[in-house]
Amino acid sequence: MINGAHVILYSRDAEADRAFFRDVLGYPHIDAGDGWLIFKLPPAEIAMHPAEGSSHEFFLMCDDVTATVDELSAKGVEFLQTISDEGWGLMTVLRLPGGGELGLYEPRHERAHDL
Repeated sequence: MINGAHVILYSRDAEADRAFFRDVLGYPHIDAGDGWLIFKLPPAEIAMHPAEGSSHEFFLMCDDVTATVDELSAKGVEFLQTISDEGWGLMTVLRLPGGGELGLYEPRHERAHDL
């Protein structure tokens, strides 16, 4: 039986992005060896959206996107867009130290991880 999921984010600077998840987001982690950190994620969901091709996105969710943006901005996190109302939630995008981007949103839909 499947009992979890393992998400991989590819990065031009994996060490900086690991430090971001460890120090800025404060995610618990284990060291799999030689500083290779694996992070415990909060409850997660997966959804399938129609598309012409194949791609993947990773979003962090929060209860109050404005408060979360304020908190992370105070820690030096750069946001690439203002908070927008997408109907399904309030969303923004943050830049990882390694140059990647992560969506951050406050859902307005029922959360599957609350089941």
